Amino acid sequence: MGVKSTLRHELSRVPGLLGLARLAAGTFRVCMKHRVTGLAAEAGFFALLSLPPLIFGLLGAVGYLGHWLGPDIVGQVTANIEHYASGFLTEQSLRDVIMPTVNSALSAGRPDVVSVGFLLSLWSGSRALNVMLDTVSIMYGHGGHRGIVQARMLSLSLYFGGLIFGAIVVPLIVIGPDILSGWLPPGLRFLMVFYWPLVGGLTILTLATFFHIATPGRLPWLRHLPGGVLTLAIWVVASMMLRWFLGRSVGDHSASIYGPLAAAIVVMTWLYFLGIAVLIGAALNSASVRLWRAPERTPVHERAIEWIGDGVTRLREQTVETETGRLKLPVTRVESAERRRSRAIPEPVLAEDATPDEPRLDSRRAIG
Repeated sequence: MGVKSTLRHELSRVPGLLGLARLAAGTFRVCMKHRVTGLAAEAGFFALLSLPPLIFGLLGAVGYLGHWLGPDIVGQVTANIEHYASGFLTEQSLRDVIMPTVNSALSAGRPDVVSVGFLLSLWSGSRALNVMLDTVSIMYGHGGHRGIVQARMLSLSLYFGGLIFGAIVVPLIVIGPDILSGWLPPGLRFLMVFYWPLVGGLTILTLATFFHIATPGRLPWLRHLPGGVLTLAIWVVASMMLRWFLGRSVGDHSASIYGPLAAAIVVMTWLYFLGIAVLIGAALNSASVRLWRAPERTPVHERAIEWIGDGVTRLREQTVETETGRLKLPVTRVESAERRRSRAIPEPVLAEDATPDEPRLDSRRAIG
Protein backbone atom coordinates (compact mmCIF):
# COMPACT_ATOMS: atom_id res chain seq x y z
CA MET A 1 0.00 0.00 0.00
CA GLY A 2 1.46 3.34 -1.05
CA VAL A 3 1.82 6.46 1.03
CA LYS A 4 -1.09 8.15 -0.70
CA SER A 5 -3.39 5.19 -0.16
CA THR A 6 -2.36 4.92 3.49
CA LEU A 7 -2.97 8.61 4.06
CA ARG A 8 -6.35 8.41 2.34
CA HIS A 9 -7.29 5.43 4.49
CA GLU A 10 -6.30 7.22 7.70
CA LEU A 11 -8.19 10.38 6.74
CA SER A 12 -11.31 8.44 5.81
CA ARG A 13 -11.66 7.25 9.41
CA VAL A 14 -12.82 10.73 10.47
CA PRO A 15 -16.08 11.76 8.75
CA GLY A 16 -15.54 14.73 6.46
CA LEU A 17 -11.78 14.92 6.97
CA LEU A 18 -10.93 13.30 3.64
CA GLY A 19 -13.12 15.75 1.75
CA LEU A 20 -11.59 18.66 3.65
CA ALA A 21 -8.08 17.44 2.80
CA ARG A 22 -8.99 17.07 -0.87
CA LEU A 23 -10.45 20.58 -0.83
CA ALA A 24 -7.29 22.03 0.73
CA ALA A 25 -5.10 20.20 -1.79
CA GLY A 26 -7.28 21.38 -4.67
CA THR A 27 -7.14 24.98 -3.43
CA PHE A 28 -3.34 24.82 -3.19
CA ARG A 29 -3.17 23.31 -6.67
CA VAL A 30 -5.31 26.10 -8.16
CA CYS A 31 -3.19 28.77 -6.44
CA MET A 32 0.03 27.32 -7.82
CA LYS A 33 -1.40 26.79 -11.28
CA HIS A 34 -2.61 30.36 -11.72
CA ARG A 35 0.32 32.07 -9.92
CA VAL A 36 -1.69 33.62 -7.12
CA THR A 37 1.16 35.78 -5.78
CA GLY A 38 1.79 37.40 -9.16
CA LEU A 39 -1.89 38.11 -9.73
CA ALA A 40 -2.18 39.55 -6.21
CA ALA A 41 0.79 41.84 -6.88
CA GLU A 42 -0.86 43.05 -10.07
CA ALA A 43 -4.15 43.68 -8.29
CA GLY A 44 -2.41 45.43 -5.38
CA PHE A 45 -0.46 47.73 -7.70
CA PHE A 46 -3.53 48.89 -9.59
CA ALA A 47 -5.48 49.16 -6.33
CA LEU A 48 -2.80 51.52 -5.00
CA LEU A 49 -3.06 53.66 -8.14
CA SER A 50 -6.84 53.71 -7.83
CA LEU A 51 -6.90 54.34 -4.07
CA PRO A 52 -6.79 58.19 -4.16
CA PRO A 53 -9.71 58.60 -6.60
CA LEU A 54 -11.61 55.87 -4.77
CA ILE A 55 -11.21 57.61 -1.40
CA PHE A 56 -11.94 61.03 -2.85
CA GLY A 57 -15.00 59.77 -4.70
CA LEU A 58 -16.41 57.97 -1.66
CA LEU A 59 -15.55 60.46 1.07
CA GLY A 60 -16.34 63.40 -1.19
CA ALA A 61 -19.91 62.15 -1.40
CA VAL A 62 -20.04 61.23 2.28
CA GLY A 63 -18.70 64.67 3.18
CA TYR A 64 -22.03 66.25 2.26
CA LEU A 65 -23.53 64.41 5.22
CA GLY A 66 -21.32 66.42 7.57
CA HIS A 67 -23.75 69.34 7.69
CA TRP A 68 -26.58 66.96 8.57
CA LEU A 69 -24.61 64.91 11.11
CA GLY A 70 -22.99 67.87 12.82
CA PRO A 71 -19.36 68.60 13.71
CA ASP A 72 -19.38 66.31 16.76
CA ILE A 73 -20.47 63.28 14.74
CA VAL A 74 -17.96 64.08 11.98
CA GLY A 75 -15.18 64.29 14.56
CA GLN A 76 -16.25 60.96 16.04
CA VAL A 77 -16.33 59.40 12.56
CA THR A 78 -12.80 60.64 11.87
CA ALA A 79 -11.57 59.30 15.20
CA ASN A 80 -13.20 55.92 14.57
CA ILE A 81 -11.64 55.67 11.11
CA GLU A 82 -8.22 56.33 12.60
CA HIS A 83 -8.86 53.86 15.43
CA TYR A 84 -10.03 51.04 13.13
CA ALA A 85 -7.30 51.64 10.54
CA SER A 86 -4.60 51.66 13.23
CA GLY A 87 -5.24 47.96 13.73
CA PHE A 88 -4.10 47.26 10.16
CA LEU A 89 -1.82 50.14 9.12
CA THR A 90 1.15 51.82 10.74
CA GLU A 91 1.02 55.25 12.35
CA GLN A 92 3.17 56.80 9.63
CA SER A 93 0.92 55.63 6.79
CA LEU A 94 -2.12 56.89 8.69
CA ARG A 95 -0.51 60.26 9.42
CA ASP A 96 0.92 60.86 5.93
CA VAL A 97 -1.59 59.21 3.58
CA ILE A 98 -4.96 58.19 5.01
CA MET A 99 -5.99 60.74 7.63
CA PRO A 100 -5.17 63.93 5.64
CA THR A 101 -7.41 62.68 2.85
CA VAL A 102 -10.18 61.72 5.27
CA ASN A 103 -10.04 65.06 7.09
CA SER A 104 -10.14 67.12 3.90
CA ALA A 105 -13.04 65.12 2.50
CA LEU A 106 -15.17 64.89 5.64
CA SER A 107 -14.73 68.51 6.63
CA ALA A 108 -17.21 69.50 3.90
CA GLY A 109 -18.61 68.26 0.66
CA ARG A 110 -16.16 68.19 -2.20
CA PRO A 111 -17.84 69.55 -5.34
CA ASP A 112 -14.61 69.21 -7.32
CA VAL A 113 -14.70 65.50 -6.54
CA VAL A 114 -18.37 64.83 -7.04
CA SER A 115 -18.63 66.80 -10.30
CA VAL A 116 -15.94 66.66 -13.00
CA GLY A 117 -13.32 64.99 -10.84
CA PHE A 118 -15.88 62.40 -9.85
CA LEU A 119 -16.24 61.31 -13.48
CA LEU A 120 -12.47 60.95 -13.74
CA SER A 121 -12.41 58.99 -10.49
CA LEU A 122 -15.01 56.62 -11.92
CA TRP A 123 -12.67 55.76 -14.77
CA SER A 124 -9.40 55.59 -12.87
CA GLY A 125 -10.89 54.08 -9.72
CA SER A 126 -12.52 51.27 -11.67
CA ARG A 127 -9.14 50.04 -12.93
CA ALA A 128 -8.58 48.14 -9.70
CA LEU A 129 -11.97 46.46 -10.01
CA ASN A 130 -11.25 45.67 -13.65
CA VAL A 131 -7.99 43.92 -12.72
CA MET A 132 -9.62 42.17 -9.76
CA LEU A 133 -12.46 40.89 -11.96
CA ASP A 134 -9.91 39.56 -14.43
CA THR A 135 -7.79 37.85 -11.77
CA VAL A 136 -10.81 36.26 -10.06
CA SER A 137 -12.01 34.96 -13.44
CA ILE A 138 -8.58 33.42 -13.99
CA MET A 139 -8.74 31.66 -10.62
CA TYR A 140 -12.09 30.17 -11.58
CA GLY A 141 -10.61 28.99 -14.89
CA HIS A 142 -12.66 31.46 -16.96
CA GLY A 143 -9.93 33.88 -17.97
CA GLY A 144 -10.46 35.62 -21.30
CA HIS A 145 -14.16 34.77 -21.56
CA ARG A 146 -15.16 38.44 -21.39
CA GLY A 147 -14.38 41.05 -23.99
CA ILE A 148 -12.45 44.20 -23.14
CA VAL A 149 -15.46 46.49 -23.51
CA GLN A 150 -17.74 44.18 -21.53
CA ALA A 151 -15.22 43.84 -18.69
CA ARG A 152 -14.66 47.60 -18.55
CA MET A 153 -18.38 48.38 -18.47
CA LEU A 154 -18.89 45.79 -15.73
CA SER A 155 -16.09 47.28 -13.62
CA LEU A 156 -17.49 50.79 -14.09
CA SER A 157 -20.97 49.72 -13.05
CA LEU A 158 -19.63 47.82 -10.03
CA TYR A 159 -17.50 50.78 -8.98
CA PHE A 160 -20.41 53.21 -9.28
CA GLY A 161 -22.72 50.86 -7.38
CA GLY A 162 -20.03 50.35 -4.75
CA LEU A 163 -19.73 54.10 -4.24
CA ILE A 164 -23.48 54.42 -3.69
CA PHE A 165 -23.50 51.44 -1.34
CA GLY A 166 -20.41 52.67 0.49
CA ALA A 167 -21.78 56.20 0.90
CA ILE A 168 -24.72 54.69 2.79
CA VAL A 169 -23.02 51.88 4.71
CA VAL A 170 -19.58 53.34 5.51
CA PRO A 171 -20.93 56.09 7.82
CA LEU A 172 -22.94 53.49 9.74
CA ILE A 173 -19.81 51.36 10.17
CA VAL A 174 -17.34 54.07 11.11
CA ILE A 175 -19.74 55.82 13.49
CA GLY A 176 -19.45 52.81 15.73
CA PRO A 177 -21.83 51.06 18.09
CA ASP A 178 -21.49 53.69 20.84
CA ILE A 179 -23.08 56.49 18.82
CA LEU A 180 -25.62 54.21 17.15
CA SER A 181 -26.80 52.94 20.53
CA GLY A 182 -27.56 56.54 21.50
CA TRP A 183 -29.88 56.85 18.50
CA LEU A 184 -31.87 53.75 19.48
CA PRO A 185 -34.60 53.57 22.11
CA PRO A 186 -33.45 52.11 25.44
CA GLY A 187 -35.37 48.91 24.81
CA LEU A 188 -33.47 48.21 21.56
CA ARG A 189 -29.92 48.99 22.63
CA PHE A 190 -29.23 45.33 23.24
CA LEU A 191 -29.08 44.98 19.44
CA MET A 192 -25.62 46.58 19.50
CA VAL A 193 -24.31 43.18 20.61
CA PHE A 194 -24.85 42.06 17.00
CA TYR A 195 -23.08 45.11 15.53
CA TRP A 196 -19.74 43.52 14.63
CA PRO A 197 -21.23 40.14 13.64
CA LEU A 198 -23.53 42.07 11.31
CA VAL A 199 -20.57 43.96 9.82
CA GLY A 200 -18.71 40.69 9.28
CA GLY A 201 -21.77 39.06 7.75
CA LEU A 202 -22.28 41.97 5.35
CA THR A 203 -18.62 41.73 4.34
CA ILE A 204 -18.97 38.01 3.60
CA LEU A 205 -22.15 38.59 1.60
CA THR A 206 -20.45 41.37 -0.38
CA LEU A 207 -17.45 39.14 -1.18
CA ALA A 208 -19.70 36.25 -2.23
CA THR A 209 -21.68 38.58 -4.48
CA PHE A 210 -18.44 39.88 -6.00
CA PHE A 211 -17.30 36.32 -6.74
CA HIS A 212 -20.70 35.57 -8.25
CA ILE A 213 -20.54 38.58 -10.57
CA ALA A 214 -16.86 38.14 -11.45
CA THR A 215 -17.29 34.65 -12.95
CA PRO A 216 -18.60 34.61 -16.54
CA GLY A 217 -20.06 31.09 -16.09
CA ARG A 218 -22.54 31.74 -13.30
CA LEU A 219 -22.77 29.26 -10.44
CA PRO A 220 -25.38 29.22 -7.67
CA TRP A 221 -24.74 32.15 -5.35
CA LEU A 222 -24.43 29.93 -2.28
CA ARG A 223 -21.40 28.17 -3.80
CA HIS A 224 -19.41 31.41 -3.38
CA LEU A 225 -20.01 31.78 0.37
CA PRO A 226 -17.07 29.56 1.51
CA GLY A 227 -14.65 31.74 -0.43
CA GLY A 228 -16.10 34.86 1.17
CA VAL A 229 -15.64 33.42 4.67
CA LEU A 230 -12.05 32.34 3.94
CA THR A 231 -11.22 35.72 2.37
CA LEU A 232 -12.41 37.64 5.43
CA ALA A 233 -10.53 35.32 7.81
CA ILE A 234 -7.25 35.56 5.85
CA TRP A 235 -7.65 39.32 5.47
CA VAL A 236 -8.11 39.94 9.21
CA VAL A 237 -5.29 37.62 10.31
CA ALA A 238 -2.86 38.83 7.63
CA SER A 239 -3.63 42.48 8.42
CA MET A 240 -2.89 42.00 12.11
CA MET A 241 0.35 40.15 11.40
CA LEU A 242 1.35 42.73 8.80
CA ARG A 243 0.64 45.56 11.22
CA TRP A 244 2.85 43.91 13.86
CA PHE A 245 5.68 43.22 11.40
CA LEU A 246 5.67 46.58 9.64
CA GLY A 247 5.44 48.43 12.91
CA ARG A 248 8.83 46.98 13.81
CA SER A 249 10.48 47.24 10.39
CA VAL A 250 9.35 50.49 8.76
CA GLY A 251 7.54 52.12 11.69
CA ASP A 252 8.52 55.08 13.80
CA HIS A 253 10.24 52.95 16.44
CA SER A 254 13.13 51.81 14.22
CA ALA A 255 15.41 53.30 11.63
CA SER A 256 13.70 52.74 8.31
CA ILE A 257 15.70 52.48 5.11
CA TYR A 258 12.64 53.33 3.02
CA GLY A 259 12.44 56.95 4.15
CA PRO A 260 9.47 58.88 2.74
CA LEU A 261 8.37 55.82 0.72
CA ALA A 262 7.54 53.86 3.86
CA ALA A 263 3.88 54.93 3.99
CA ALA A 264 3.22 54.04 0.35
CA ILE A 265 5.03 50.71 0.76
CA VAL A 266 2.93 49.85 3.80
CA VAL A 267 -0.33 50.61 1.99
CA MET A 268 0.73 48.67 -1.09
CA THR A 269 1.80 45.68 1.01
CA TRP A 270 -1.55 45.70 2.78
CA LEU A 271 -3.37 45.82 -0.56
CA TYR A 272 -1.16 42.97 -1.78
CA PHE A 273 -2.25 40.76 1.10
CA LEU A 274 -5.84 41.81 0.51
CA GLY A 275 -5.48 40.62 -3.10
CA ILE A 276 -3.99 37.32 -1.91
CA ALA A 277 -6.93 36.81 0.46
CA VAL A 278 -9.48 37.46 -2.30
CA LEU A 279 -7.71 35.17 -4.78
CA ILE A 280 -7.32 32.33 -2.26
CA GLY A 281 -11.04 32.60 -1.54
CA ALA A 282 -11.71 32.37 -5.28
CA ALA A 283 -9.37 29.36 -5.49
CA LEU A 284 -11.32 27.65 -2.71
CA ASN A 285 -14.58 28.14 -4.60
CA SER A 286 -12.98 26.89 -7.81
CA ALA A 287 -11.63 23.77 -6.10
CA SER A 288 -15.00 23.03 -4.48
CA VAL A 289 -16.72 23.29 -7.85
CA ARG A 290 -14.24 20.85 -9.38
CA LEU A 291 -14.69 18.37 -6.54
CA TRP A 292 -18.46 18.69 -6.24
CA ARG A 293 -19.90 19.68 -9.57
CA ALA A 294 -22.68 22.23 -9.77
CA PRO A 295 -24.65 23.10 -12.91
CA GLU A 296 -23.41 26.36 -14.36
CA ARG A 297 -26.10 28.91 -15.01
CA THR A 298 -26.31 30.95 -18.16
CA PRO A 299 -25.51 34.62 -17.50
CA VAL A 300 -28.49 36.93 -17.13
CA HIS A 301 -27.79 38.91 -20.30
CA GLU A 302 -27.53 35.72 -22.36
CA ARG A 303 -30.80 34.45 -20.89
CA ALA A 304 -32.42 37.82 -21.65
CA ILE A 305 -31.17 37.73 -25.25
CA GLU A 306 -32.42 34.16 -25.63
CA TRP A 307 -35.82 35.09 -24.16
CA ILE A 308 -36.13 38.11 -26.48
CA GLY A 309 -35.11 35.97 -29.47
CA ASP A 310 -37.73 33.34 -28.62
CA GLY A 311 -40.36 36.05 -28.27
CA VAL A 312 -39.47 37.57 -31.64
CA THR A 313 -39.59 34.13 -33.27
CA ARG A 314 -43.04 33.41 -31.83
CA LEU A 315 -44.27 36.84 -32.92
CA ARG A 316 -43.04 36.23 -36.47
CA GLU A 317 -44.75 32.85 -36.59
CA GLN A 318 -48.02 34.35 -35.40
CA THR A 319 -47.71 37.16 -37.96
CA VAL A 320 -47.10 34.70 -40.80
CA GLU A 321 -50.07 32.58 -39.72
CA THR A 322 -52.28 35.67 -39.56
CA GLU A 323 -51.18 36.89 -42.98
CA THR A 324 -51.73 33.43 -44.46
CA GLY A 325 -55.22 33.32 -42.96
CA ARG A 326 -56.03 36.73 -44.42
CA LEU A 327 -54.93 35.63 -47.88
CA LYS A 328 -57.05 32.48 -47.76
CA LEU A 329 -60.10 34.25 -46.32
CA PRO A 330 -61.49 35.82 -49.60
CA VAL A 331 -61.12 32.52 -51.45
CA THR A 332 -63.10 30.80 -48.74
CA ARG A 333 -65.84 33.44 -48.98
CA VAL A 334 -66.08 33.11 -52.79
CA GLU A 335 -66.30 29.37 -52.52
CA SER A 336 -69.07 29.59 -49.97
CA ALA A 337 -70.92 32.14 -52.15
CA GLU A 338 -70.67 29.89 -55.18
CA ARG A 339 -71.93 27.04 -53.09
CA ARG A 340 -74.89 29.11 -51.88
CA ARG A 341 -75.67 30.25 -55.41
CA SER A 342 -75.59 26.69 -56.69
CA ARG A 343 -77.98 25.66 -53.97
CA ALA A 344 -80.37 28.53 -54.80
CA ILE A 345 -80.66 27.64 -58.54
CA PRO A 346 -82.26 24.19 -59.06
CA GLU A 347 -80.66 21.93 -61.61
CA PRO A 348 -82.69 21.38 -64.77
CA VAL A 349 -84.90 18.32 -64.88
CA LEU A 350 -84.26 16.18 -67.95
CA ALA A 351 -87.11 14.89 -70.10
CA GLU A 352 -87.71 11.20 -70.39
CA ASP A 353 -86.40 11.01 -73.99
CA ALA A 354 -83.51 13.41 -73.54
CA THR A 355 -79.92 12.45 -73.31
CA PRO A 356 -77.50 13.98 -70.86
CA ASP A 357 -75.81 15.88 -73.70
CA GLU A 358 -79.09 17.33 -74.98
CA PRO A 359 -81.13 18.49 -72.05
CA ARG A 360 -84.77 19.30 -72.77
CA LEU A 361 -87.26 21.11 -70.61
CA ASP A 362 -89.92 19.02 -69.03
CA SER A 363 -93.28 19.83 -70.58
CA ARG A 364 -94.89 19.42 -67.21
CA ARG A 365 -93.09 22.59 -66.03
CA ALA A 366 -94.09 24.62 -69.09
CA ILE A 367 -96.20 27.67 -68.43
CA GLY A 368 -99.63 27.70 -70.00
